[in-house]
Amino acid sequence: MNKTVKPILILIAIAVVAYLLVSKVFSGTEEQKTEAKGGGGPMAQKVAVDVFVVSPSAYQNKITSTGTVLPNEDVELRSEITGRVTNINFEEGARVKKGQLLLTVNDAEMRAQLQKLQSNQKLYSDMEARQRTLLEKEYISAQEYDQVSNQLATATADIQALKATLAKAYIRAPFDGVIGLRQVSEGSYVTASTPIARVVDISPVKIEFSVPGRYSQMVKEGDEITFTSEGSAERYKARIYAIQPNIDPTTRTMQVRALYENKDESMKPGGFVRVELPLKEMEEAILIPTEAIIPEASGQKVFLARSGKAVPTMVKIGQRSETLIQILEGIAPGDTIIRSGILQVRPGSELNIRQVTETGK
Repeated sequence: MNKTVKPILILIAIAVVAYLLVSKVFSGTEEQKTEAKGGGGPMAQKVAVDVFVVSPSAYQNKITSTGTVLPNEDVELRSEITGRVTNINFEEGARVKKGQLLLTVNDAEMRAQLQKLQSNQKLYSDMEARQRTLLEKEYISAQEYDQVSNQLATATADIQALKATLAKAYIRAPFDGVIGLRQVSEGSYVTASTPIARVVDISPVKIEFSVPGRYSQMVKEGDEITFTSEGSAERYKARIYAIQPNIDPTTRTMQVRALYENKDESMKPGGFVRVELPLKEMEEAILIPTEAIIPEASGQKVFLARSGKAVPTMVKIGQRSETLIQILEGIAPGDTIIRSGILQVRPGSELNIRQVTETGK
């Protein structure tokens, strides 16, 4: 009896478990079908977004860029001849005047050679005078006179060449400025590759920066710029004095230089600056929030809200501020731009508009 009941109970248990599993599967399928038919309500498939209504507004168009402070003049002093330093005539960090003697390379040997050549020149000069007198009286031939005259001319040329070489032994300041730290001492042996010191003119200084190539026609010599330096909120003004005549084909930018007086010499060459170059003011510019822009490989796009659905549109952008960006093409006044919830938006998505914002709000 027991042997017969036990298998029956096992079969009954298996049947109950199978029934429960099948019921669960069919129940889940029915729920999914119900949800797919819209059981979650009419708003279940709509994307919640905030929008921005476009309207023209006044805008001061300006170019913002980063730049570098350059010295007005900058040169590294080197000797044109080889020799030993015999005299240093400057203090590190001191102001120097153009033509001021800064350093002397051993010139004793060249001075001795110059003295010898000058003695020879005097001798040939006296000989030439005597030969000229004899030639006038026809006591000598013209050929004999030419030989002495040529010796005098050669001696004179040798003196001029040696004087030019001797001048290279005296290193002088090429312009007014400040001399930096010296790299040699008296007794040092210098060559043409030995750095001696730098002379820098930092009043005025140059502000070098780049502007996008598309603005090349708007930037002119004489335009005023405003800039700030690292570690200071003070704003300085400079004026453009030179513009590179070509656009860099690699960066698609154009180099520009402005001149700042720097009377107090507070701006140091090599410093980093932020530059603003104001352009023409536009009375009716199209501006939208920067977060509405979606970058793509082919350009930038935005999503418009039209008839409750998302419509993608390619745009051409201009200048940008911290919160707004200028649109040059692709959007018209009155268009409604999606500004938030963009990650969930797809072309044709139905929209649930939560908040509407207009320009200036």
